[in-house]
Amino acid sequence: MTTLAATHPTLLDVTRRLDPDGKIDMVAEILAQTNPILEDMVWVEGNLPTGHRSTVRTGLPAPTWRKLYGGVQPTKSTTAQVTDSCGMLEAYAEVDKALADLNGNTAAFRMSEDKAFIEGMSQEFAQTLIYGNEGTEPEAFTGFSPRYKDISDGQGNVISSGGASAPDGAAENSSIWLIGWGPDTIHGIYPKGSQAGLSISDKGQVTIENIDGAGGRMEAYRTHYRWDCGLCVRDWRYAVRIAFDAEDLLATLASGPNLIDLMVQAEEMIPNLAGCRPVFYANRATLSMLRRQIITKASYNLSFETVGGKHVTMFDGIPVKRCDAILNTEGTTAGNSVVAYPLTL
Repeated sequence: MTTLAATHPTLLDVTRRLDPDGKIDMVAEILAQTNPILEDMVWVEGNLPTGHRSTVRTGLPAPTWRKLYGGVQPTKSTTAQVTDSCGMLEAYAEVDKALADLNGNTAAFRMSEDKAFIEGMSQEFAQTLIYGNEGTEPEAFTGFSPRYKDISDGQGNVISSGGASAPDGAAENSSIWLIGWGPDTIHGIYPKGSQAGLSISDKGQVTIENIDGAGGRMEAYRTHYRWDCGLCVRDWRYAVRIAFDAEDLLATLASGPNLIDLMVQAEEMIPNLAGCRPVFYANRATLSMLRRQIITKASYNLSFETVGGKHVTMFDGIPVKRCDAILNTEGTTAGNSVVAYPLTL
């Protein structure tokens, strides 16, 4: 895990290489602080102008036990290609010039206003990463939930909590995600030949027409934000969704879903934890209940470590991070699947 982090680029690493003037570096740091999932994602330039096409092996050649003077039929493996698309996330910030100039530090005032737009784009990215669905919103990209939506005893790497606390049809469910990030497993993508990360274009002073709806004009400072991004699930086995009834979990520690047992099951479903950067993600309410459940157990799987100067919760040596984009109001499924796992072609 440490080797992967040191040898494969995160969003911050990529933007440092592509923008030597340092502006994008600052923005990437802000995004990482407000949305920790960006600290973990590996980013790869797509091989298409609009996304990335991966070749996935779907079948292995079958060997033959040969007897003397017996023949062996030639066989071959089978592959399929899956295309993941990128979306264009954009926003404009416009500040009245007179207001920005009032405090005597125009640049600082504009930056304080711009931070709100950066935060908004960060939250929108996180929500799309979990719930985005090109089937219902073609302009965005497909996130994790539509790909891992079938609750069927672990088939397709979706685990149900079982019993009374199993997910039901009501919108009162939630999920814990175990994601194994890596360039050969699961990673973020940006279009071929484009810039990675959030780009900022200072349009300077502009005249805004019809500002008051009555033909009036106003001088303003304008900033344009753009982020071309997507998700590539190259190997579906490196993501596991733990689905459970959030209402039952939050109601009682004793009879709610056993998160510790479910997380152990999820770990065992990842083919090779050493070959990726595994991270658990859950929302604030779920993390609180997880810690309370562990305190009541004889076996204590949770620890706290300092990683990169930050206090990180660990479960069996795997970071457990908060992702508020994960809802407590999920249905049994998250909409129509664009790509179904396990891959059937």
